Amino acid sequence: MTTAQTDRAAAQPRELRDFYENPAVPVASGTPRSLRQARMLATALRTRPAQTILDIGCGDGTAAATAAPLLPGHRLVGVDWSQDALRRARTRIPYAVRGELTGGGLPFGSGSVDAVLFSEVVEHLVDPDAAMDEIRRVLRPGGHLMLSTPNLAAWYNRALLLAGVQPVFSEVSLRAIHGRPGREVVGHLRLYTARALREFVAAAGFTVVRLEGAPFHGVPRPLRPLDRLACRRPSLASILLLHARKT
Repeated sequence: MTTAQTDRAAAQPRELRDFYENPAVPVASGTPRSLRQARMLATALRTRPAQTILDIGCGDGTAAATAAPLLPGHRLVGVDWSQDALRRARTRIPYAVRGELTGGGLPFGSGSVDAVLFSEVVEHLVDPDAAMDEIRRVLRPGGHLMLSTPNLAAWYNRALLLAGVQPVFSEVSLRAIHGRPGREVVGHLRLYTARALREFVAAAGFTVVRLEGAPFHGVPRPLRPLDRLACRRPSLASILLLHARKT
């Protein structure tokens, strides 16, 4: 690799960091998705004593605050590397710490965590493999992973591709939206279908327990009943909700 290539590779993470430190960039997941995820986790933890749960990529803490009433007695800790997001998160949840999804970057010991909420984070990552390795490191054997991410093969994306339109959730620039509906740039780098997500999580050393679909708040109101109907088939749903356990 040349010196120029090395400089460009090093610059990319800095540009992304600057992007996510911008207070105008959305850092909250939709409340309905957060509730669905929390219910799935509450069911998984029903017969266990108090657990330590990390909300990795907690953003402004909205998702953790939404989940907390469904997870009474458990210790819920928000983790993010954006200082701006953490400042906001600390107004909503009692524990929010800085951490990175690279080797040893989470401030927790190996096997010290019982469950991880990973809500709409993986699609923003340059290196999702390293992130899964770090999540697996901190989880105890049999620990739970609750991951959500947009579905590249959502029912409307299939139609948009047939029409030659860039799929919803995909982005080709950090500065503006090009070639698809919508105006809000959120920094998506990776997109998964249901099949790809299952295979990716399994390859990272997890056993997939359950995969569900969830609606997307950005769907136009007249189409929302159809979006809710698509949730019955995760492969067509707007959002993928996956429960896995560390093997």
